Amino acid sequence: MDREPLGVLGAGWVGLVTAACFAELGHRVTVRDVVPERVAALAAGEVPIHEPGLGEMLARNRDRLRFTLEMRDVVESAGLAFVCVGTPSAYSGDADLSAVWQVVDELSGLDERIVLVMKSTVPVRTGERVRARLDARGLPFVGYVSNPEFLAEGTALANFREPARVVVGAFVDADGDRVAALYEPLGAPIVRTDVASAEMIKLASNAALATRISFINEIANVCELVGADIEEVARGVGLDDRVGPHFLKAGIGYGGSCFPKDASALKQLAANSGYHFQLLTAVIEVNELQKRRIVQKLQAHLGDLRGRTVALLGLAFKPGTNDMREAPSLVLVPRLLTEGAVVRAWDPVALEEARELLGGVEFAETLLEAVDGADAAVVVTEWPELGRLASPEVRQAMRTPLIVDGRNLLDPATARAAGFTYEGIGRPSAVVWQLPEAEEPAPELPA
Repeated sequence: MDREPLGVLGAGWVGLVTAACFAELGHRVTVRDVVPERVAALAAGEVPIHEPGLGEMLARNRDRLRFTLEMRDVVESAGLAFVCVGTPSAYSGDADLSAVWQVVDELSGLDERIVLVMKSTVPVRTGERVRARLDARGLPFVGYVSNPEFLAEGTALANFREPARVVVGAFVDADGDRVAALYEPLGAPIVRTDVASAEMIKLASNAALATRISFINEIANVCELVGADIEEVARGVGLDDRVGPHFLKAGIGYGGSCFPKDASALKQLAANSGYHFQLLTAVIEVNELQKRRIVQKLQAHLGDLRGRTVALLGLAFKPGTNDMREAPSLVLVPRLLTEGAVVRAWDPVALEEARELLGGVEFAETLLEAVDGADAAVVVTEWPELGRLASPEVRQAMRTPLIVDGRNLLDPATARAAGFTYEGIGRPSAVVWQLPEAEEPAPELPA
């Protein structure tokens, strides 16, 4: 049986996942986007993003999905419209809300009540500003609900269908009831709250996860100095019920469309409100410095990188996606090129996107092509294919059998037994990293 018809404004990653999953639940969904080529591709059954299972779900629910360029098609067909537009970081660190304001300003000629449901991540009090703008335009009957998304790229469909919680913040309880009812078939806890608190829940959640990542990376850096193994340390710490094991994986640092943007947005929100968010400032700084440690590790083993060939393995910010936003590779490539290295790069799904963003790079179509004649292979993204990196074929292909594992994907002992020099993050190293010894205090002589 068909359920309430819905609208989705924005056919990006969040919008398409939202549309596909609600269609799977039985809703007819009208999806509007402002890019003609994207709408045409989707109408023809082509999916412009890489998300496991999304293409199949869209195809399976094709009869319930409609793609359009017209706002009126959404307004006339649905009483609830999910706003899934981009809110990237501006140069100031604030979120760029121009796409949100475009949605608000395009609402006109409404005959029936419609509720805007904000999925996009926005600064706290954006809902109040939207409400004021709607009222000023003579649209007091347009409702507003904050319903932030908690999707992870690569597992977005499962995240939608089995959420840890659903957050619904509304100015009018009846509007919140309508949105909450959509999620009842999922059986997840529903957090009903005010709009500002709903907006803050999203920012605070991502800031907390980013903090855990930077924390474990700092611990990993100390482990390298004192000879401890971060994998063992994280395992022991994660067994504490008060801490838990999630997001205690040391590596190059976080990236993607959410953590960097949301951490910066929350820091800027605090600053705009007159508060200096010292902890979050440190979290962001640690994350930026962590990416650059890879270059230091390469120099520790190879010396001057001028003329050295470095194979970057994995370019997307995480496996399971072709998303290059804030990917560590975007920092590593220019740093290596500045040091005079020859950079050869490979990724199983993100090569097309990377070619548009990375200049001066040799792109390889296969893993073996990437490592052929290389002086080092750097694991940047933990693609499953790289679990077999320490193989005889790779060892024979490389000029210098050095693996710098930026994701601690491989077993060090296995890699070394296969003839590789192995360098991980926060793991016992072939290079001796040690703290300077403290000077012994001079003995006091008797007077």
